[in-house]
Amino acid sequence: MRDLLAGVGFALALALALALQAFAVADSWGGRYWVVGCVAGAVVCGLALLRRRVWAAGAGLAVASGAVAVAWLAGLPGEPSPAMALGLAVLVGATVRVRPLVPACAVVVGGFAVVVGSWFAAAGLSGVPTVNALGWLGAVACGLGLRLLDARHAASAEAARRDERLALARELHDVVAHHVMGIVLHAQAMRKVRRPAGLEESLAGIETASTEALVAMRRVVGLLREGPSATRPEQLGDLVARFDGPPVLLRLPEDELAWPAEVSSTVYRIVQESLTNVARHAPRAHAVTVEVGQDRRAVTVEVADDGPPVRVNRGGYGLVGMRERVEALGGTLSAGPRPGHGWTVRATVPLGASR
Repeated sequence: MRDLLAGVGFALALALALALQAFAVADSWGGRYWVVGCVAGAVVCGLALLRRRVWAAGAGLAVASGAVAVAWLAGLPGEPSPAMALGLAVLVGATVRVRPLVPACAVVVGGFAVVVGSWFAAAGLSGVPTVNALGWLGAVACGLGLRLLDARHAASAEAARRDERLALARELHDVVAHHVMGIVLHAQAMRKVRRPAGLEESLAGIETASTEALVAMRRVVGLLREGPSATRPEQLGDLVARFDGPPVLLRLPEDELAWPAEVSSTVYRIVQESLTNVARHAPRAHAVTVEVGQDRRAVTVEVADDGPPVRVNRGGYGLVGMRERVEALGGTLSAGPRPGHGWTVRATVPLGASR
């Protein structure tokens, strides 16, 4: 509806310009000299209404060039007329805004050729060629400005979509990898047990891990529907208690923890992913230490294990996701082998102005 109203308003403006032009030419030149300019202007203005068509700009420039030649040879009033100049400006500006670079440049050059032709036909810088030149310059400037603005909006939209995809990928990876790894560990334990009691315990562990995975997936869906929610720092204790791997020593600050939602969720995911990596890549580790500290400016998280020095690379999407989370908040993350043996993940997450 808005586009329709805009089109009707634009058509009325062009019709008014044509009427004023015809009246002015008839009053100053007399006779029917106004007919040629009015017809040619009406054609170009009609093409301006069809500016979304690929051929509209080229056709408008061709009509304008013909009008300039006819006016010069027949001694008629200078062309392009003001109404035609308005239509050409719309065609040039629309082409510069939306068309590929080569066609847009061709239309700009064509418009400039029409301006130069009108100068030669008028034998100097009279009023009509000046209006044409100003219309051409304004069309190029407006079209280029709108083109750059559209490009910026497109880049911003693509960046937002990319951030959403990365956020979703991180959430799915962190949730699924952690709980599925617990299911895998219990399934591996089932292959080694010989006692019914041990089998029952492994099955119970699989059931618990599967239920937790389902709850976590529902939490991710809620995140996508409603936005991020705060993860309470005390939930780290529940996370450590559910860990199916080496014993974990959790050290938290003595002061009451009050973190922004994005900080607490990031700390939680760092610990979760680090413990998942311990279970996956260091099954022979004897102990894991999770230490969380804070000051007025930042929260620090360090997860260290004492696994053997020979192990597979701990890269992949998990470490990439952790680093993206931390860097998005202006923090830093490092991960690598400890001197002698073991592996350490250390992150610093600024508390920001919300602290």
